[in-house]
Amino acid sequence: MSRIGKLPIHVPAGVTVTIKDSVVTVKGPKGELVQAVNPAIEVSFEAGVLTLTRPTESKEHRAMHGLYRSLINNMVLGVSEGYKKELELVGVGYRVSNAGQLLDLSLGFTHNIYLQLPAEIKVETKSERNKNPLIILESADKQLLGQVCAKIRSFRMPEPYKGKGIKFVGEEIRRKSGKSAGK
Repeated sequence: MSRIGKLPIHVPAGVTVTIKDSVVTVKGPKGELVQAVNPAIEVSFEAGVLTLTRPTESKEHRAMHGLYRSLINNMVLGVSEGYKKELELVGVGYRVSNAGQLLDLSLGFTHNIYLQLPAEIKVETKSERNKNPLIILESADKQLLGQVCAKIRSFRMPEPYKGKGIKFVGEEIRRKSGKSAGK
């Protein structure tokens, strides 16, 4: 039995779950999310608890069992509490600002980078004196939020020598000493 797949999902008050033709829809105060589930995995909802069962012990069914349980659990947590990620710009002259859903990044290139964010993501930027600029992203969709964070981070990945780039708040960057350390 899958250790993750067999765990029940407790649905908090204020969140509604509907299951129709192998499609799970979760609605809550933070939004609505939809996930198609493989027809082999059976999803049942009784008394505020979601459970997933698989038909056989085949490798494919075991893998899907844990996968869909995690995806649906992330949906329930997302519409009830939401997800939040903070990115920090480390480097001299690195700046960020936003006008609605348009993110304006100044990362040391000749031109600024403009990124139009999806409507499902709330964005906030902070630029305080003597502190690194921050990008705060919030969403109910964990997968979309991670994808957008990865896209923003890909513009200037943190480098190991000076530590410059876009990194998550609290992330440890593995540092290298450089060529002078060998002497």
